Amino acid sequence: MAFKVLLDTDIGSDIDDAVCLAYLLANPNCDLMGVTTVTGEPEKRAMLASALCRVAGRDDIPIYPGAAEPLLIEQRQKQAAQAEALAKWPHRSDFPQGEAVEFLRRTIRANPGEITLLAVGPLTNIGLLLRIDPEIPRLLKGFVMMGGRFTNQRAGLSPTEWNILCDPHAASIVYQNAPGLHRSIGLDVTTQVVMSAEEVRSRFAAPLLQPVLDFAQVWFRQVSAITFHDPLAATVIFNDEICQFERGQVTVELESPRLAGYTFWSPDENGPHEVAVKVSPDRFFEEYFSHF
Repeated sequence: MAFKVLLDTDIGSDIDDAVCLAYLLANPNCDLMGVTTVTGEPEKRAMLASALCRVAGRDDIPIYPGAAEPLLIEQRQKQAAQAEALAKWPHRSDFPQGEAVEFLRRTIRANPGEITLLAVGPLTNIGLLLRIDPEIPRLLKGFVMMGGRFTNQRAGLSPTEWNILCDPHAASIVYQNAPGLHRSIGLDVTTQVVMSAEEVRSRFAAPLLQPVLDFAQVWFRQVSAITFHDPLAATVIFNDEICQFERGQVTVELESPRLAGYTFWSPDENGPHEVAVKVSPDRFFEEYFSHF
């Protein structure tokens, strides 16, 4: 039986969101129930998601632009740079406005105990969802997110991660209200699944990965590789052998200007959160490319 998944994404900034969405669309074990976008220019992000859905023959998947601004702080991610590649790919441009959070709420309530919520961007939409409907965590099958830095907080490394940093107040709401099945995949493990631009161009041969390659040309102007942050979070929904997890408590620092957005991790076998502590890159890449 297919896994029902809702994807909340900031597709259009780091290329890994598009790589993630392509995987979900290609995976026959994924019943993608809808996509919501978040952070600056959410409508353009919805267009990017639509372009991939159209190539996959899935124009029926609901797509909702979500919150453009974080809850309290100034926007750090104002543009969806990869939208410049949209001219080459047919896509929708008409999306419901102001309904993303209600769409998530309605879909989860209509499928109690069946949906895994996958959040791979700043957590503004999800924080709003949990504030509006506190019962949502109990209605989910699972909640998986890419965000944070946990077990590898060595001196000299940034103590923060971009998704958390872009809306730490929303992230704090999410961790305070996380369901027992909540899993975080942080930079500790995602930075171990990397592919050079040259290898990406060689291996991304499937039709569904062609728009991703076009979007990636914008990304490769800054970075000559892809780190598979978000796709790793997606694959653990379907394959439990890719990552190892430990249970504990996560809190998000909000007060200190120097550490705002820092994810404090305290191992505790009875804690409400699970974080990834190990990854098998070989198993990840095998899982990812097996569907293309």
